[in-house]
Amino acid sequence: MAALRNLSMVIGAAVAALGSVLFIAWNRYVPGRRKWRRTGYELEYRTMCDQQIYLDRQILVLGLDGAGKSSIIHALSTNTTRSRSAPTHGFNTAQILSQGLRIELLEVGGSQNLRTYWNQYLKKAHIMVFVVDSTDDIRLQLARHELHRLLEEAPLLPLVVLANKQDCKSALTTSDIYSELSLHRLQGVREVTLLGTSAVYDGYGSSTSLQTVRSMLEERLHKIKESEETRNHLQSNHHRTSL
Repeated sequence: MAALRNLSMVIGAAVAALGSVLFIAWNRYVPGRRKWRRTGYELEYRTMCDQQIYLDRQILVLGLDGAGKSSIIHALSTNTTRSRSAPTHGFNTAQILSQGLRIELLEVGGSQNLRTYWNQYLKKAHIMVFVVDSTDDIRLQLARHELHRLLEEAPLLPLVVLANKQDCKSALTTSDIYSELSLHRLQGVREVTLLGTSAVYDGYGSSTSLQTVRSMLEERLHKIKESEETRNHLQSNHHRTSL
């Protein structure tokens, strides 16, 4: 029975991962007949002829199960909070439009089976947000292991760590999280930001407002866009002068 149960879990995780890939591919590459734009708390229908051309960017949101990833995505994309979210067994996605950028927030579930698929989503990501449950000190060592495993595969990917659930009395401080995740090992190696958050009581105490987090993420993606445009311009000039 144990072997059968393990097999069913593996198959379930594989199906969830495949569904994630197919949905993302359809959403990105199949130009449907209608588009939707988030405005405040509602979705507005816009026909293709009215659709502005956007540059696609992706923020990959990862973390162990129960860290609050879905609540974070909800708050970032709607500017509202909610006290409870159902566990993500496959993936969760939301979209933000920001000055010519179409930003996809992609969460992949943090259960043991789904974590084996995390690295498959790194290549298309422009920023990785790693969410940590600040009250779950027992699993911080596991979170550190999973985080550094990912960072080894994506050495240039900017990292934002959110020490979530700062509204809880048992929450570790951001300094504690910094130490437990061994983020000091990344100094001078990559761009790293650590922020304390609360997806339930946004801006609680000294935690960072999730709209401030959103603004920071948008700003960084725009800087990446500017860097790419500058690099492409320089390469184009070099190509012309070499002819």
